[in-house]
Amino acid sequence: MINLAVRDVLHSWSKFVLTGVGLGLLIGVTFSMAGIYRGMVDDGKALLRNSGADIWVVQKDTLGPYAEPSSVRDDVYRGILGLPGVMAAANVTYLTMQVNQGVKDVRVMVVGFEPGQPGEPPYLVAGRQITRGHYEAVADVRTGFAVGDTVRIRRHEYAVVGLTRRMVSSGGDPMLFIPLRDAQEAQFLKDNDAIVSERERTAANPSLNRPGVPGLLEAVQASQTASRSVNAVLVRLQPGWEAEQVAEPIRRWKHLQAYTLAQMEEILIAKLIATSSKQIGMFLVILAVVSAAIVSFIIYTMTLGKIRELAVLKLIGTRNSTIAGMILQQSLGLGLIGFLIGRTAATLWAPFFPKYLLLLPEDALSGLVLIMVICALASLLAIRAALKVDPATAIGG
Repeated sequence: MINLAVRDVLHSWSKFVLTGVGLGLLIGVTFSMAGIYRGMVDDGKALLRNSGADIWVVQKDTLGPYAEPSSVRDDVYRGILGLPGVMAAANVTYLTMQVNQGVKDVRVMVVGFEPGQPGEPPYLVAGRQITRGHYEAVADVRTGFAVGDTVRIRRHEYAVVGLTRRMVSSGGDPMLFIPLRDAQEAQFLKDNDAIVSERERTAANPSLNRPGVPGLLEAVQASQTASRSVNAVLVRLQPGWEAEQVAEPIRRWKHLQAYTLAQMEEILIAKLIATSSKQIGMFLVILAVVSAAIVSFIIYTMTLGKIRELAVLKLIGTRNSTIAGMILQQSLGLGLIGFLIGRTAATLWAPFFPKYLLLLPEDALSGLVLIMVICALASLLAIRAALKVDPATAIGG
């Protein structure tokens, strides 16, 4: 029996291939959208994993420090260190800002940490860790900085002494690590003009110039140039302790909020990127519908172009199931070509996306099954038209 699907493809192979390329590019966009979502989830998990913490202690009634602002006193960690099960507790600050890199601005998350404590970048790909208390930085490679470069943050310049990789915020911004004291100054202190103005107002306050209280004015002015706040305290547990065992006493007695790793993952994935995931889901549905419409239209058009051949097949007694199978093969073949081109295209252009694209093999397998189902459904219209062809058309005008 002549395979009409193969014959038709060979007869008009250029049209079939071009259609497959167009469909493949559309499928590639679909894979990329799914990869963006997977990348967002992986960014959030990498952020938590690389922090080296088991518990995040933040301001009460906040979802901080990644989802919303959080501010706690920088001496809180001392009380947490004394709790049973706590191996380490360290202050950390997070500040998203624009920094200049050559001739362009780069959006980064500036992280203030204490060397050797939770919050320090766990590995480097070049250079060394920060060893000085001020004016050194470790940058993620996506910032574009190299070892030896200088970066300006607020009023000071920092020498980049090390590079790390895959250290990003929940939004995908690369991280820039600096000493905690420098980060506190960059985030919480006012600029010089504001400090001078505040000192003048303080000096003019008669309640601070009482003769019986020496040094009160100087103490207040000193407090205006010293930052005592951080965004969170990262807690690392001793082996054998459950995170909730330590987090509950912190919530009850320290009047702070404490989140375990599972709770932070829920905040980042279920809350922080929930809207983005819904948008991506809507795009995926739209792209699936568009793909089905394209396949259906192409297969239907190609079927109408061979009405006489179909009529001849019917006239010589070809069964309807054979004709339907031929059209289905053509539709599935188009879908397979589109899948191969789409998967290849998504892999090739993924490194050029500003967002991290994570293309998982299981997503590719699910995508292949879905594409085959969509193509099979899209062929139904063409099959219906083919089965309605009158055999007399073969000998008609």
